[in-house]
Amino acid sequence: MSNTPSTTSNIDQATQAQLESFIKQEEGDSNDYRGVLAVFITLVAVGMSLLHLYAAYAIVPTQVLRTMHVGIVLFLVYLSFPIASRFKNRLMWWDFIFACASLGIVYYVLSSGDDFMDRNTMPNQIDIAVGLALIFLILEALRRTNGLILLAVTLSFLAYALFGNYLPAPWTHKGYDIARLVGYMYMTLEGIFSTAVDVSSTLIILFTIFGAFLQFTGAGKFFIDFSFAAMGGKSSGVGRTIVMSSFLLGGPSGSGVATTVTVGSVASSMLSKIGYDKNAAGGLLAAGGLGAIISPPVLGAAAFLIADFLKISYLDVLLMATIPTILFYLGLFVMVEIDVRKYALHEQTIEAVDTAWNLTKKYWYHFFSLVSIVVFMLFGFSPIMSVFWATVTSALTSMVRSDTSILSWDWLRGRESFFMGLYSSNLVKALASGSTGVLSIAVTCAGAGLIVGTVTLTGLGLKFSSIVIQYAGGSLLLTTIFTALIVWIVGLAVPVTASYIICAVIAAPAMIQLGVPAFAAHMFIFYYAVLSEVSPPTALSPFAAAAICKGDPYKTTLQTWKYVAPAILVPFMFVLDQSGVSLLLMGSTKALASANWMDIALAFSTAVVGVIALAGGLQNWFILKDHWLERWILIISGVALAYPSGYSDVIGLSGFVLVVFSQLIRQKSQKSQLIS
Repeated sequence: MSNTPSTTSNIDQATQAQLESFIKQEEGDSNDYRGVLAVFITLVAVGMSLLHLYAAYAIVPTQVLRTMHVGIVLFLVYLSFPIASRFKNRLMWWDFIFACASLGIVYYVLSSGDDFMDRNTMPNQIDIAVGLALIFLILEALRRTNGLILLAVTLSFLAYALFGNYLPAPWTHKGYDIARLVGYMYMTLEGIFSTAVDVSSTLIILFTIFGAFLQFTGAGKFFIDFSFAAMGGKSSGVGRTIVMSSFLLGGPSGSGVATTVTVGSVASSMLSKIGYDKNAAGGLLAAGGLGAIISPPVLGAAAFLIADFLKISYLDVLLMATIPTILFYLGLFVMVEIDVRKYALHEQTIEAVDTAWNLTKKYWYHFFSLVSIVVFMLFGFSPIMSVFWATVTSALTSMVRSDTSILSWDWLRGRESFFMGLYSSNLVKALASGSTGVLSIAVTCAGAGLIVGTVTLTGLGLKFSSIVIQYAGGSLLLTTIFTALIVWIVGLAVPVTASYIICAVIAAPAMIQLGVPAFAAHMFIFYYAVLSEVSPPTALSPFAAAAICKGDPYKTTLQTWKYVAPAILVPFMFVLDQSGVSLLLMGSTKALASANWMDIALAFSTAVVGVIALAGGLQNWFILKDHWLERWILIISGVALAYPSGYSDVIGLSGFVLVVFSQLIRQKSQKSQLIS
């Protein structure tokens, strides 16, 4: 007799508190105010969202928008994040001073006239004082939202700018004094207000608002319900459901931890009941959450930075991510199917809220909201205008049903107080959440501007690249491995967005110098920055999954690595040989139009076999439990197929076919023995 668990969460209070702490580690541990102060912060956050929505539609000068964005972000950070945990939920006088100072700096910059940026090489004493205050406020905001490690990294780069002239060659530079450094950092568009803040003030906050609109119109719940309804019924249904719901839910949210917690709170008990090991169950949940950061149509915040760094369309970034995303989820699906045999999973029937067809008939517009961004871009809209109209579309379509409406039907009919009904509406909640949800990322981008400014001012990127190439002996393979290790090490300490920015400016040039296309180098760094999210000490998704499944955090992290391992090789596929860029669909729609589709099909096919082979080897199970020799042949075959060359493809395919035939023969032999 099969079990029929419900799709509702049954997480105990202690576990829930632990999960909230993991989410706070990713997003920052903000205050939870009540009363007038809560209303004030909500209204400021709503105003910030409306400002950026207006800026998306109207024309706001670049310097004005970036400056206002940083100022309002700092204002909200100092009101929302305490200086220390013992001051939690208490607004202290210094917080108020720091918040007001943030707005004061905005006023000074915007009121200084047209010659403000022209005097960046010779700032006056007031310019220097204001600049130092801004840098201090950003550094303290970094500490409050992201912790000490990112602060230490940023301070190290600033110290290099000031004292790098005392270092030995090749690290040395001519040195810069306080006046030159401060002027460059905030009186130009090369430091604090550089690319990262530009992207934060335009694309990132708009996508955060869009994600909040999907959340408060019930899209998240619908995607989970739809996945359970579509994938239930068999023992592998729970695993497939986790993979599918993670993709649908994680794409709009862009948060691995939030996706892991949301899906895990529903599915963890089912994984246990059908026979999953605690750590393996947690590993699968965390792996599904990781996919949230690399999946179109949103991806993570770093994807917007790729578009801006390379001066390409965001649609091209989505295009490049398509095949790697397919390969990532293919690996997860193969792992899940192998789990059925490996763990001898019990039959499990999922009690769905409704059938997939009925859910689609009721809430079809959530699917349209999910893909509307891409639809608008295909019609020629810019990414900014696409997400703007996608947000509007999400709001309008939500009004189709009362249970999803962004504005209460009763309020629209005049049955609720105008102001209180509006304040308590999902519209205000979504607008406020859109701004508060971007605070940590926006501060990271401002801090990253200090790092980028240091790199460009001192020429550190070229120095670092030459050193890496020298150590690698000019080998592309070794340079790529070194770059992956650098990104991984940096990603251990700082968030994805920060690690991508740091490594994009210091490590990408080395790969580009050796012939790797710029878009492939940046996508390589992006993927490894994302993969570093499942490595201690910042393995928040595996740790959250371990808490849900009552497993060991570090064993769960190892299991997560097993599930995502096929994805680890994918970035190497598109940088080690020119033919590998086929997996990125040539990097742009323009290049794709003249591409050789046979080459793309061949690269994709070998990558698919490689992912399947690696999954079987790492699971130590394919059709049957692997013989030790079969296991190593599968792993070697998977690695060989990751290298885009005819010779390695022959080796990989031969090994894969050999194992398949070997296991089929063993399976036939076992069946014959059972019959006899």
